[in-house]
Amino acid sequence: MNPFAFTQPTDLDGALAALGAQGTRPIAGGTNLIDLMKEGVMQPPHLVDINLVTGLDAVEVDAGGLRLGALGRNADTAYDPVVRERYPLLSAAILAGASPQLRNMATNGGNLMQRTRCVYFYDVGVPCNKREPGTGCPARDGFNRQLAILGTSEACIATHPSDMCVALRALDATVHVKSRQGGERAIPFAEFHRLPEDRPEIDNTLQPGELITHISVPEADRFKDHSAYIKVRDRLSYSFALVSVAAALDLGADGNIKEARIALGGVAHKPWRVEAAEAALVGQAPTEAAFLAAADAILQGAQGYGDNDFKLPLAKNAIVQALTSATRGTDYARGQQQAAQQGEQA
Repeated sequence: MNPFAFTQPTDLDGALAALGAQGTRPIAGGTNLIDLMKEGVMQPPHLVDINLVTGLDAVEVDAGGLRLGALGRNADTAYDPVVRERYPLLSAAILAGASPQLRNMATNGGNLMQRTRCVYFYDVGVPCNKREPGTGCPARDGFNRQLAILGTSEACIATHPSDMCVALRALDATVHVKSRQGGERAIPFAEFHRLPEDRPEIDNTLQPGELITHISVPEADRFKDHSAYIKVRDRLSYSFALVSVAAALDLGADGNIKEARIALGGVAHKPWRVEAAEAALVGQAPTEAAFLAAADAILQGAQGYGDNDFKLPLAKNAIVQALTSATRGTDYARGQQQAAQQGEQA
C-alpha cells in the first residue's frame, strides 16, 4: 500500500475543505475502498475520515418520506422500525447484501460509491478500461460469468454490485450532495450512477469535492404491503448477485395493478429500470402472463458474452418470481392480516 495523508475533520465544512485537493477520497466504513487500496487498484494520496462529522448519520421520517443520513450504517438503516414497516423493500435489499459484520460498518453513502467486483478490475496485472482507460476490456472475451447483459459498451461490461441501490432506484430516491463552495445538488437516483459508454472509469455523476450528505426516499406506503427483493447468487452467505430484482406493487381493491416498480441488479453498470414496462402493467391483473411480458420489455436488448449467457433466462425468471412474491404480500403484511383474522375469531 502506498503512503497517504490522513485527515479527521469534525464538521462538514472541515470535511468539504479537506476534500478540495485533487485525488482526495472520503472514507467512512472503508469496506470497499480499503480493499481497493490493498490491491493497488486505487491509490489516493489523501484520505478524509468523515466518521467524526456530526449530523450525517440520522434515519428520519417526515411528511415528505424517508431521509437516510450518509453516515448511517447499513445495519441500523435496515433494522430501523420505521424502515422495516414502511419501506420493507429497502430493508430486505440491505439485509441481502454483504455480511452482518460488513453491514455494521458500511454506510449508506458508501454503499452508493461501491465499485465493480469485476475480476479484471481488481487484477492490476491485466488491462482494464475502468482502471486504466484505453487499455481494453478482457472481460468481453474472458471470464464474464458475473458481468453485465444490459447497458454494456465496447469499453466495459462491468456491473454495479450494490443491493441497497437496486431498492433505492425502484423507490425513486434522490441523492443530496454538498461542495466546499457551498453548492448543494439533489441528484435523482436514476442519474446518479452512469453506464460505461466510452468512459467506464467514471462510475457516477458526483463532481470533484462533492460529498453525499443524505439520501431522500419519497413516501411509499402504497407499496409496503406488496414488495419483494429477490437475489439470485452462487451461495447464500456473502455473495454478490448474479441477478437481483426489487419489485413493488400497488394493488387496487379489484386486485388489479395500480402502479408497479421493478429494478434489477447484477445485470448492468447501474441499477436497471424500464419505466415503460412498469406502465404497461397498470390496469392489468397480476398474472404470470403479465409478468412475463414485463420481463421481456425490461430485458429488451440484453446480450450475453458467453459465460454469462445464462443470465438472460435467469433474469426473466427472477422478475416473474419477484412480482409474484410481491403480489402475495410482504411477511409483515401477511402477519398483520393473520393477526386481524385471529382477533376476529376470538
